[in-house]
Amino acid sequence: MIPRLKEIYFKKIQLSLKEKFGFKNIYMGPRLQKVILNMGLGLDGNDSKILKSCSEDLANITGQKPVITKFKKSISNFKTRKNTNAGLKVTLRKNKMYEFIDRLVNIALPRIKDFKGLSINGFDNFGNYTFGIKEHIIFPEVNFDRVDKIRGLDVTIVISAINKNHSYELLKKLNFPFIKKGDN
Repeated sequence: MIPRLKEIYFKKIQLSLKEKFGFKNIYMGPRLQKVILNMGLGLDGNDSKILKSCSEDLANITGQKPVITKFKKSISNFKTRKNTNAGLKVTLRKNKMYEFIDRLVNIALPRIKDFKGLSINGFDNFGNYTFGIKEHIIFPEVNFDRVDKIRGLDVTIVISAINKNHSYELLKKLNFPFIKKGDN
């Protein structure tokens, strides 16, 4: 079954972006390539119970088993040792990516307390968008009673676009709640 957001993208959004920017064909427009979720654990990465519970939470959120990331070098000020566990990472592509973005925009982000919108400053020079979520419990898949500690997530949306404006328009069409320029 095709995800709802993917169907909307290919039937409506792609055509409207082609008309807006004057592309010669629909394939020149911006496309979602992948979504990367990262949960840094820091010193808690050495504890196997915490690592397992965070891994289960991230697997429930994304529907895919996370990869354990390691520190690349030792830094004494941060109390890190080379090749010890740093955090968890999940890369979503194709249908799972569209399903995750649909749940993120329509269910999870509105559940954030005092949420005013996402910043438009999260775009890099290549058109990719990155933002942080302070509480991973905003996702309905996470059982609030079983969570030992509230953790943050970094979400990076990789977009094939010519510039930031094309990526911004794509995410606006996908109903991302951005802060308007006049609001603070």
